[in-house]
Amino acid sequence: MLRAGGLRARLGRVVGLDLEALRPLLRSALHEDVGPGDLTGELLIDAQARATGRIVAKDDGVLAGIDVALEVLRLACGGVLEVRSVLEDGVCVEVGSIVCEVDADARALLAGERTALNFLMRMSGIASLTARFVAAVAGTGADIFDTRKTAPGLRVLDKAAVAFGGGRNHRFALYDAILVKENHLAFRPDLAAALAGRPEGVEVIVEAESVDDVRTAIAAGADVVLLDDFTPEGVAAARDLRGAADRPALEVSGGIDLDNVRAYAEAGAERISVGALTHSAPALDLSLEISPRTA
Repeated sequence: MLRAGGLRARLGRVVGLDLEALRPLLRSALHEDVGPGDLTGELLIDAQARATGRIVAKDDGVLAGIDVALEVLRLACGGVLEVRSVLEDGVCVEVGSIVCEVDADARALLAGERTALNFLMRMSGIASLTARFVAAVAGTGADIFDTRKTAPGLRVLDKAAVAFGGGRNHRFALYDAILVKENHLAFRPDLAAALAGRPEGVEVIVEAESVDDVRTAIAAGADVVLLDDFTPEGVAAARDLRGAADRPALEVSGGIDLDNVRAYAEAGAERISVGALTHSAPALDLSLEISPRTA
């Protein structure tokens, strides 16, 4: 069974989910699906009908995004939504687990169903895949990080989902950390001179494609050296070059999967960034079972 972090304190740079700030996004997503009205619901369901709904897990995994999904349903229902028995983000669910129960206007609940589930299934899929990577490196001291390979407009949700799965958040965007890559050095090849003007208090990560690049990054004062497409043996060589010091931290990226991630951790990488967490995680299968409310 997967074990997830499940603590909001582990959200790193993503400090909680501000539902008020997210409402324009959620309203836009609802409008995309509902538009001027749900033709099927308006045809088949009486305007006064009430309904009970249960979100049910159809697969094992880690829950993430329940607050977002419920906010979508509230918006669809004009703010009138009765919620019971809600599981928290970060908990592990099994096939048949009841995530929550709701009562609402039947037409509105059906209109919001797909959008709410789309958010919840995507976020839970990311959290579930993250939890598998975290479990794969358990006991090594390595942390699993996300990247900026997120769905445009959904980054805060994607990164929150990683945190709920027990992973850590890399820089949120271009504005909150410096990450020097080969493309940057093509314009400014003197790394030490370039980093001399670094803003105070901002983490500097330098990408390395060889052990010589690692040596250069260490000499320039990088906080983190990103070992791009290194083998585990290459990571071990970089760890030997750094010696007993714990800085700069060694991060690996590129070609990491569940079959080799532990080898990289055991070779000495403290940070392992995995783009697949957010760009390739399969959605967790969840459904909203709706029935007429009789009382």
